[in-house]
Amino acid sequence: MTAELRVLRPEEWDDWYGRLLLAFGGGAEQPEEVEAWRSVTEFDRSLLAADGDDIVGTAGTFSFRMAVPGGALVPTGGLTMVSVAATHRRQGLLTAMMRRQLDDVRAAGEPLAVLTASEPAIYGRFGYGTATRQLSAAIDTTRVRWAVPPGADDVRLRLVDPVKSLPDCEQVYAAAVPGRPGMLERRPGWEPIQVLDPPGDREGASALQCVLAERDGRVLGYARYSVKAQWDDAGPTGEVRLRDLEAPDPAAYGALWRYLAGIDLTSSVVARNRPEDDAWQHLVSDVRRCAVRLRDSLHLRPVEVGAALAARTYRTPLDVVLDVTDPFCPWNTGRWRLSGDSGGAVCEPTRDPAGLALSVADLGAAYLGGTSLRSLAAAGRVRELRPGALDGASRAFGADVAPWLPHGF
Repeated sequence: MTAELRVLRPEEWDDWYGRLLLAFGGGAEQPEEVEAWRSVTEFDRSLLAADGDDIVGTAGTFSFRMAVPGGALVPTGGLTMVSVAATHRRQGLLTAMMRRQLDDVRAAGEPLAVLTASEPAIYGRFGYGTATRQLSAAIDTTRVRWAVPPGADDVRLRLVDPVKSLPDCEQVYAAAVPGRPGMLERRPGWEPIQVLDPPGDREGASALQCVLAERDGRVLGYARYSVKAQWDDAGPTGEVRLRDLEAPDPAAYGALWRYLAGIDLTSSVVARNRPEDDAWQHLVSDVRRCAVRLRDSLHLRPVEVGAALAARTYRTPLDVVLDVTDPFCPWNTGRWRLSGDSGGAVCEPTRDPAGLALSVADLGAAYLGGTSLRSLAAAGRVRELRPGALDGASRAFGADVAPWLPHGF
């Protein structure tokens, strides 16, 4: 590698971000978007690769806290804004940035690293495994009936300004974070990004709208969405584009979905990123009319295996020795005794015989409970070395709710 790798300086940000956009196809972003991402950039955790005066590589890290099974919010490094110029591919630049980023995460005391991948095949070799999936749907509201929970008719729905209602919505979001692994605690400065709505990005849809669900003056949930007006010879075929919806109260949750499905002059609700186990699937009369699809979302890798496994709880008691391989972060390679239950866990190096053997990427895939160790074993990715170890560990690693990343970074 001939490029120099160093920390980004604030005065270089515009050129650095422009190179990133160029690497992703060169599409221009709206000024509001550019300023929003600049405002949350952590310059001391952002990397620039330069070949002379040319910027040929970019990478950054966000300092997050992420919910894990048991509800703890664990310090996590979020890898972001990674690009390599087409002129400098296959020269070791990406590997150098991944090495620097993971060393930085370790030095910061963050036991986990996460990312969302433009191309998932890239990151497995750096120890990342697919830890969450996102559900998308296009619900045909002309043919699907809704059976909402009791009490939905008592919920007051109120249209509000998305920006002015942000504090109320953020309270609902913050309360939901510990209950679902993979959710990110909102860092200061990230709140406005949730209602970012540049007119140039609407693709013919309305401005962002927000509806609150309330009972006795208390906000129980919210939905943010836009409406794309469309018509054909038979009449209106408008599309409700759901951005996000949070409502831990079942009646409020059902009332919000029923409201979205009943907006005048529309015939569908399109959701791009919902949890794999999202409860609306049990409220509709015909899920086949909802065009449900799944795709990978959050990719995770333990940076410090012992600290990562000790940070979460386990659904059933377990005491297992894991033989972990991690060529990219060799301090993780070796045998680790994991003992834990629903109250907590301890994970320490050991010389005892192993019960299971797996890579750090597969450990990352199973970490949040969304991918079972048994399914990985069926694919030959986890090996059982002690009879019975797989069943016990697979049950213990499971989670009661599907892990989910609610927004990108």
